[in-house]
Amino acid sequence: MATQKPSTPPRAVDPFHVLPRIPLTPEQVKKIEINRLKAKALRDQREAEDHKQRNSTSSKPSANNLAAGQKRSHSVALSANVPSTSRNGRNTDPATNGGFRPLDQIQPARNFTKFVEYDFSKMTDTKGGFLTVEDDPHNKALHAPNVDEKPAHMTLKEWERHQLLRSLREQKAGPFEPGLSVLKKEENKVCQECGSLEVDWKWLDIFGCAVCNACKEKLPDKYSLLTKTEAKEDYMLTDPELKDAELLPHLERPNPHKSTWNNMMLYLRYQVEEYAFSKKWGSAEALDDAFEKRETEKKKRKQDKFKSKLQELKKKTRVEAYRRSRQAGGGGGEFGDDVSRGGKHTHIWGRTVENEDTGIGVKACVECGMEVEELEF
Repeated sequence: MATQKPSTPPRAVDPFHVLPRIPLTPEQVKKIEINRLKAKALRDQREAEDHKQRNSTSSKPSANNLAAGQKRSHSVALSANVPSTSRNGRNTDPATNGGFRPLDQIQPARNFTKFVEYDFSKMTDTKGGFLTVEDDPHNKALHAPNVDEKPAHMTLKEWERHQLLRSLREQKAGPFEPGLSVLKKEENKVCQECGSLEVDWKWLDIFGCAVCNACKEKLPDKYSLLTKTEAKEDYMLTDPELKDAELLPHLERPNPHKSTWNNMMLYLRYQVEEYAFSKKWGSAEALDDAFEKRETEKKKRKQDKFKSKLQELKKKTRVEAYRRSRQAGGGGGEFGDDVSRGGKHTHIWGRTVENEDTGIGVKACVECGMEVEELEF
């Protein structure tokens, strides 16, 4: 038996191995270049025909000549008349109708021609609608500077310092406090209670009263502040008297109940009492008598009003009684009298019937028809 010779196995093929590309022959390269030039020539010819068709007005196909269900071609759709308000940003060809236009030639739509844009930062809230300075140039409220608003040329730190200085100037405190002269001691203002030099300068300017803060706390019955309502009710003063700054000076403060309400008017107690006791009523006893008289008149008016309403109610009741008696056949009489029989009516109650809506038993008089509710426990 003949022995077989050993042989080398075949080489394994790698699936990811790419065979080297065979170089093109000169004939193949020439053919590819010819085909590329032909395609380019065809594309240039088609673009020239489309451009000529768009520019020529005589050769435009009309949409009316199309058959039913036939669509317009792309060139016809592009060459259609574009309205002046169209904002097609894709068409940038200035030669075509309705093409690219600059922004200054674009007009707003008809519904937005009356639109006006307002700058709310330049408006003032006058509690009667927002008005601009251009709308009413003669209005002083619009042109008046707003003292509570920070000016544009000021920084936040400068504005805070300005606010602080303004508050100190109004209170006459700090650097704005009036100085004391050593040479002219008779001109220095002193407290009228203790003789101290540390007087409240704001009270001195408003009330004309030189008093220090310590004496104001020690004597609240004399130097406490009264509101306008308290002065009207307790001392029976009128609005014209309280509004007269020369007669009764007052101090204005923001209203603690609501910031939009009018400022609160505060009066010095001893000045109000001095005017009420000495000038208006004469004495404290006369004021008490006038107060008691006013309360008595108020109570009498309330009683008279109650009596008048009671009389009206009685009249309505009598009219109702007369109407019922007329329905019964009588000519008149008081409520409850049986005028037809000449005697007092006695109710004869029928059987109790339960009301479907309320669930309460109701019984009626057999003769007059009066109904009453009856509760069972």
